[in-house]
Amino acid sequence: MKTKILLDENDIPKRWYNIQADLKKQVDPPLNPKTKQPIGPDDLKVIFPMELIKQEVSRDRYIPIPKEIREIYRIWRPSPLYRARRLEKALKTPAHIYYKWEGVSPPGSHKPNSAVAQAYYNMKAGIERIVTETGAGQWGSALAFSTRIFNLKCRIYMVKCSYEQKPYRRILMESWGAEVFPSPTKLTNVGREMLKKDPTTSGSLGISISEAVEDAATHDNTNYALGSVLNYVVLHQTIIGLELKKQFEIIDKYPDIIVGCVGGGSNFSGACFPFVRDKIIGKKPELKIVSVEPLACPTLTKGEYRYDFGDSVGLTPLLKMYTLGHTFIPAAIHAGGLRYHGDSPLLSKLTKDGYMEAVAYYQNEVFEAAMLFARTEGFIVAPEAAHAVKAAIDFARMCKHKNEKKIIVFANSGHGHFDLSAYDAYHNKALQDYKHPKELIEKSITNLPKI
Repeated sequence: MKTKILLDENDIPKRWYNIQADLKKQVDPPLNPKTKQPIGPDDLKVIFPMELIKQEVSRDRYIPIPKEIREIYRIWRPSPLYRARRLEKALKTPAHIYYKWEGVSPPGSHKPNSAVAQAYYNMKAGIERIVTETGAGQWGSALAFSTRIFNLKCRIYMVKCSYEQKPYRRILMESWGAEVFPSPTKLTNVGREMLKKDPTTSGSLGISISEAVEDAATHDNTNYALGSVLNYVVLHQTIIGLELKKQFEIIDKYPDIIVGCVGGGSNFSGACFPFVRDKIIGKKPELKIVSVEPLACPTLTKGEYRYDFGDSVGLTPLLKMYTLGHTFIPAAIHAGGLRYHGDSPLLSKLTKDGYMEAVAYYQNEVFEAAMLFARTEGFIVAPEAAHAVKAAIDFARMCKHKNEKKIIVFANSGHGHFDLSAYDAYHNKALQDYKHPKELIEKSITNLPKI
C-alpha cells in the first residue's frame, strides 16, 4: 500500500487542459468598463503579451507547454500525492484521504506553475519589467522567483496587513531581486487616494491590483502579471490536476470528493478541472467537488453572480463572477491569499451551473484542523491550504458517521513556514474569528456596476 505516489520527470504533462473546450455554455465575456461591450485583444495588449491573450480566449482543449517552461517545472514537478494514513487513523474514519502537495516548489506553493509561464511569455515578447500584487505573498514569491530566472525586473505591491504579518515572505521576494512595497502606497494615484480616505487601511487585493495595473499602464516596457482569476492562469494550474489523474491511475483509484481552498480560484481550479470534465461529459456525474473559503471573505457562499471589476477602483475589465463588490475590504485574517472580493469567472460559472459547491469556515476552526494535520502528517501548511484540510477532515468524519469508505483528495497548495506568526497567535488564543456583517456585504454589493 503506497503512502506517496510519485511520477517521473518524463511524466510532466506536455499540455495544459483548457476547460473552455468542454463547457456546455461559455462564460459571459469580459466587458470594456466604458462601453460595456466585450473586450478584444487590443484592450488587453497594453498590459499582457499576445500569447497569454490568445490563451485567455482559446477554445482548444489542450494547449502545448513550451519546452523551456517544462524544463523549469522539472525543478519541483511532478509534485507528490500523499495518502494521509496517520490522519485517517486519528479520525478513525473508513475514508481514504489523499493530498496533492504543492509545497515542494522553491517559493513553497502552487503559484510558480503560472508565474514561470507568465514570465516566459513576457520575456519572449521583449518585456523587461513586470509588476504585480500579492496577498499572503505566495504569488509575489513565485513571480520574484520566475522573473529572476528570465532576467526581468519585478515590482510587487503587497497587501499591507500581509506585509506586516509575513515579513519572511517579503524577504524571500527581495532575495530573488524584487522590489516589494506595502499597499496602498504613495507610488500610485490609486494608493495616494486610498491613503487619503483611510490612512490606517489594512489594504486589500483589489487595491493592490489597482496599483499594479496603474503602474504597468503608465510605464514603457512594463507588463502586469496576475496570480489568479483569469482563464490563462487557471489553464496553467491544470498541470496539478493532470498529474493528479495520472497518480490515481497508478493506484487504480478515482476520488469521490475533491476539495480545495479558494481565493481567486487558481489552485482549486487547477486541481479539479481535469476531473470536472469527467462530470460535464457524464463519465462521473456523482463526483463531489467542494471549494472552501473564509467566513471573513465569503465570496462564493454570500456573494452575487454579477459583472464586477477585478480591482478596487475600476481599472480592469468587468468580469462575470461571484463577487462581494469591488469596494469590499475584508478583515485582516491570516489567510491573506483568500481575501479577494471576486473569483475566477470559470470557477464561478461551474459553481453557478451546479458542477461544484462551496463552504466557508472561521479561522480558528481552520487552524485547529491544521494542527491535527501537522501532528499526524507532519507538514505545517499555509493558512489558505488549512481551509482545505478542515473540509477534508469534515468529510472524513461524515464518512465515519455513515460508515462510508470514500476517497477524499484535497489540494494542499503550500507550506506554512512563513506563516508561523499565525500559528503562534493560534497557540496563544489570540486569533479572532471574523464573520463579515451581512449589512456591510449588502452595502458593498450596491456599488456593483449596472450591466
